[in-house]
Parts: sequence; structure tokens; C-alpha cells
Amino acid sequence: MVAPPDDDMLAARTVSYAYGGSPALTGVSLGARKGEIVAVTGPRGCGKTTLLACLAGQLVPDSGEVWFKGVPVHSLPPLGLERLRREHFGWIGTEPQLVPELTAWENAALALMLRGTGRRAAKSAACEWLDRLDIGECARARPAALLQSQRQRVALARALAAGPSVLFADEPTAPLHQTDRAQLLRTLTSAARSHGITVVLATHDQEVATLADHTVALLDGRRMGSDPSEAEGRAACSASA
Repeated sequence: MVAPPDDDMLAARTVSYAYGGSPALTGVSLGARKGEIVAVTGPRGCGKTTLLACLAGQLVPDSGEVWFKGVPVHSLPPLGLERLRREHFGWIGTEPQLVPELTAWENAALALMLRGTGRRAAKSAACEWLDRLDIGECARARPAALLQSQRQRVALARALAAGPSVLFADEPTAPLHQTDRAQLLRTLTSAARSHGITVVLATHDQEVATLADHTVALLDGRRMGSDPSEAEGRAACSASA
């Protein structure tokens, strides 16, 4: 078992996964560098969510390998996976999954406080991201008082405030209107560039995929073709090694 090249923040090698004997992923490989945005595209049911879950340590592949900064995610024990997700990974999905009893800023600060960050520092970081997402005025509101687009931005603020190395975004714009979708994507891509966050973005929207540095297309759980820019970059790395 050999780790991927040092310039890969996150890598998958021939990952396969099945639900009750029904294949969801078959031999999928990809690599993502620090600060890189990778779009995983394909129709609904093609395996995008399953791939993100395997990369994020939420699912253990039936076969294949997942690596994060040289650490074999696929062979970590449950406590190791929990620590990895808490300290290095962020997640935003189609549904915000906010705690109804907490205010917007408390929801945005939750991951930090669970990690042991003091309340004042966690609030400051959370409110900074709420402001950047243009919902700073909602900081004291609870989820029930917010619009769907506002709740989704709170969820993104929560993911970004924790300072993840990798942010997994599973169809985060699916429930949003065009304007709200553009705002969320603008902040997501800006954060990746300015903070060196690797983003793995699952989407069936080709317009969204154009924001990525390279694309991994799935169909029926298999990777279709390869992105030319990715292939050239990997070849250059191999040649210089």
C-alpha cells in the first residue's frame, strides 16, 4: 500500500462500493490538490453522493483506497475517522441539517465549539462567514424564521468557519433559485481560492461544474473518460518524479 504523490491532498484509487449487493461505485479513481475544486458530475443515481461519502470517511469502500495527506482513510478505525471528519473535513448537502433550537450564529459555530474552541472565538469566526454570505443580520434568528436560501448559507458558514482542509459539497445548490445559487457558489469558490480549501463538489448541473478546476464524470457508478487538464497535470508530476 503506497501513498499517492505528495501534491495530492485527497486521492481515491479504484474505489468500489455496493448497497446490499447492488453496485453504487465500481473502480473509481481521482485526485485533488490543495485549494483545487473538483466537480463530480453525472445524472441522479450515478454514485456521486456515495463517492463523496467514501472520500469523507462516512462510508468504508468495499475495495480500493482513499488517502488524505498520506493517511489511509479507508483503513482508519472508527475513532480515527471521527477525528478526521471533525478536524479536517467539512460537509454541506442539499438539506442544511441545522439544529432548530440554536440561532444562526450558534449553528454556524457548532463545529468549532464541538472541537473545543471557546465560545467567543467560535462566534467571531461564525459571524465573519455569515457576513461574507450576506446574512449577518440573521445571526440571532433561529432556522424556522429563515428562508431556505438563508438556511443553506448558514450551513455553508458552519462548514467554512471550522477551517476544513477539504469541503465536500453534495448538490448544495439544488434547492436554490438562480440568484441564491450564484451567491453560494461565489462564496464557496472564493473561499477555496483564498483559504486553500480543497472542494469536492457533486452536481448534475453543468453550469455549476464549469467553476471547477477539473471534472470527474460518473455514469452508473463508473468514471467516464478523464479530464484532459487533470491527465496532463498527473503526467507532468509523474515525469518530474
